[in-house]
Amino acid sequence: MLPRWRDIGALTLDLFHRDARKGARWLGLHPREFSLLWRLADSPGVPVSRRQLITDVWRLNHEPETNSVEVHVSRLRSKLADVGCEGLVKTVPEGGYRLADPRPFMLGSTQPQADALDEYLRQLGWVSQDA
Repeated sequence: MLPRWRDIGALTLDLFHRDARKGARWLGLHPREFSLLWRLADSPGVPVSRRQLITDVWRLNHEPETNSVEVHVSRLRSKLADVGCEGLVKTVPEGGYRLADPRPFMLGSTQPQADALDEYLRQLGWVSQDA
Protein backbone atom coordinates (compact mmCIF):
# COMPACT_ATOMS: atom_id res chain seq x y z
CA MET A 1 0.00 0.00 0.00
CA LEU A 2 1.34 3.42 -0.94
CA PRO A 3 1.64 6.06 1.75
CA ARG A 4 -0.55 9.14 1.34
CA TRP A 5 2.27 11.46 2.41
CA ARG A 6 5.99 11.37 1.94
CA ASP A 7 8.21 13.85 3.77
CA ILE A 8 11.42 15.27 2.34
CA GLY A 9 12.78 17.56 5.00
CA ALA A 10 10.18 20.31 5.47
CA LEU A 11 8.54 19.42 2.16
CA THR A 12 5.49 17.13 2.26
CA LEU A 13 4.40 15.26 -0.86
CA ASP A 14 0.67 14.52 -0.87
CA LEU A 15 -0.25 11.62 -3.13
CA PHE A 16 -3.99 12.36 -2.89
CA HIS A 17 -3.58 15.95 -4.13
CA ARG A 18 -0.56 15.07 -6.31
CA ASP A 19 1.15 18.19 -5.04
CA ALA A 20 3.77 19.19 -2.49
CA ARG A 21 3.77 21.80 0.21
CA LYS A 22 6.15 23.46 2.59
CA GLY A 23 4.25 24.48 5.68
CA ALA A 24 0.92 25.81 4.43
CA ARG A 25 2.24 26.78 0.99
CA TRP A 26 1.38 24.44 -1.89
CA LEU A 27 3.74 24.33 -4.88
CA GLY A 28 1.11 23.77 -7.59
CA LEU A 29 3.03 20.97 -9.30
CA HIS A 30 2.20 19.70 -12.78
CA PRO A 31 1.36 15.95 -12.65
CA ARG A 32 4.71 15.00 -14.25
CA GLU A 33 6.62 17.26 -11.86
CA PHE A 34 4.90 15.56 -8.93
CA SER A 35 5.63 12.11 -10.38
CA LEU A 36 9.30 13.02 -10.86
CA LEU A 37 9.62 14.23 -7.28
CA TRP A 38 7.75 11.21 -5.91
CA ARG A 39 9.99 8.86 -7.93
CA LEU A 40 13.18 10.56 -6.73
CA ALA A 41 11.85 10.38 -3.17
CA ASP A 42 11.58 6.58 -3.51
CA SER A 43 15.35 6.45 -2.89
CA PRO A 44 16.65 9.77 -1.53
CA GLY A 45 20.27 10.36 -2.44
CA VAL A 46 20.35 7.50 -4.96
CA PRO A 47 20.88 8.56 -8.59
CA VAL A 48 18.05 7.74 -10.99
CA SER A 49 19.02 7.67 -14.66
CA ARG A 50 17.19 9.66 -17.29
CA ARG A 51 16.23 6.36 -18.92
CA GLN A 52 14.76 5.05 -15.66
CA LEU A 53 12.74 8.25 -15.18
CA ILE A 54 11.34 7.90 -18.70
CA THR A 55 10.33 4.33 -17.88
CA ASP A 56 8.90 5.06 -14.42
CA VAL A 57 7.33 8.51 -14.91
CA TRP A 58 6.47 8.66 -18.62
CA ARG A 59 5.76 4.89 -18.82
CA LEU A 60 7.74 4.54 -22.05
CA ASN A 61 9.95 1.59 -22.93
CA HIS A 62 12.09 3.56 -25.35
CA GLU A 63 14.07 6.75 -24.97
CA PRO A 64 12.49 9.43 -27.17
CA GLU A 65 14.61 12.18 -28.66
CA THR A 66 13.17 14.94 -26.53
CA ASN A 67 14.26 17.15 -23.67
CA SER A 68 11.01 16.62 -21.76
CA VAL A 69 12.78 15.24 -18.68
CA GLU A 70 15.11 18.22 -18.51
CA VAL A 71 12.25 20.71 -19.01
CA HIS A 72 10.12 19.14 -16.26
CA VAL A 73 13.10 18.97 -13.88
CA SER A 74 13.85 22.64 -14.58
CA ARG A 75 10.25 23.63 -13.82
CA LEU A 76 10.25 21.49 -10.69
CA ARG A 77 13.48 23.11 -9.49
CA SER A 78 11.99 26.56 -10.06
CA LYS A 79 8.93 25.72 -7.94
CA LEU A 80 11.13 24.22 -5.23
CA ALA A 81 13.27 27.37 -5.22
CA ASP A 82 10.14 29.47 -4.69
CA VAL A 83 9.69 27.81 -1.27
CA GLY A 84 13.37 27.85 -0.30
CA CYS A 85 14.27 24.34 -1.47
CA GLU A 86 16.64 25.21 -4.30
CA GLY A 87 19.26 22.53 -4.69
CA LEU A 88 16.98 19.70 -3.54
CA VAL A 89 17.06 18.01 -6.98
CA LYS A 90 20.65 17.40 -8.08
CA THR A 91 21.98 16.45 -11.51
CA VAL A 92 24.36 13.49 -11.51
CA PRO A 93 27.25 13.32 -14.00
CA GLU A 94 26.07 9.99 -15.42
CA GLY A 95 22.96 11.64 -16.85
CA GLY A 96 20.30 11.41 -14.19
CA TYR A 97 19.04 13.05 -11.04
CA ARG A 98 18.90 12.47 -7.29
CA LEU A 99 17.48 14.13 -4.22
CA ALA A 100 19.97 16.00 -2.08
CA ASP A 101 20.14 15.44 1.66
CA PRO A 102 16.87 17.05 2.81
CA ARG A 103 18.13 18.08 6.27
CA PRO A 104 19.20 21.61 5.23
CA PHE A 105 15.64 22.26 4.06
CA MET A 106 13.95 21.28 7.34
CA LEU A 107 12.07 23.66 9.59
CA GLY A 108 10.52 22.02 12.59
CA SER A 109 7.98 19.25 12.31
CA THR A 110 7.56 17.52 8.98
CA GLN A 111 4.34 15.73 9.89
CA PRO A 112 1.32 16.62 7.75
CA GLN A 113 -0.57 19.42 9.42
CA ALA A 114 -4.35 19.34 9.44
CA ASP A 115 -4.57 23.13 9.57
CA ALA A 116 -2.57 23.47 6.34
CA LEU A 117 -4.87 21.01 4.59
CA ASP A 118 -7.93 22.79 5.97
CA GLU A 119 -6.61 26.13 4.69
CA TYR A 120 -6.01 24.63 1.25
CA LEU A 121 -9.54 23.19 1.15
CA ARG A 122 -10.94 26.59 2.22
CA GLN A 123 -9.06 28.24 -0.66
CA LEU A 124 -10.69 25.78 -3.03
CA GLY A 125 -14.08 26.52 -1.51
CA TRP A 126 -14.55 22.92 -0.40
CA VAL A 127 -14.73 23.83 3.30
CA SER A 128 -16.57 26.83 4.73
CA GLN A 129 -14.65 29.55 6.55
CA ASP A 130 -16.51 28.60 9.76
CA ALA A 131 -15.23 25.03 9.77
